[in-house]
Amino acid sequence: MSWHDLAVRDADTVRDWYCAVLGWRAVPVPMDGYDDYAMCPPGSDEPVAGICHARGANADLPAQWLIYSPVADLEVALEAAARGGKIVAPAREVMGGRVAVVQDPAGAVMALWEGPKSPS
Repeated sequence: MSWHDLAVRDADTVRDWYCAVLGWRAVPVPMDGYDDYAMCPPGSDEPVAGICHARGANADLPAQWLIYSPVADLEVALEAAARGGKIVAPAREVMGGRVAVVQDPAGAVMALWEGPKSPS
């Protein structure tokens, strides 16, 4: 797993909660008229997660931590995921790569990431 995102309706309140509880530092990530946040653990400038507003492409994602797993070929991975699982959000371009959200046969949700780096 290479990244974790949380998409919620009130990202500012949730950001503040994680900053208080875990000591994370929020780095604004400009979006279309608002900021999402890359979250850095104490003593680090490297983000480990994102807290995002549930807007746009993220509007229909559940309010749960979404793990990202890198794949070599997103189309091949999506074909495999559809056999027994479900495509929750189709492939889209983001942060220099492509991402899609899938659900496994048990109902667990994750993102598949094809790109040059983690989607931080």
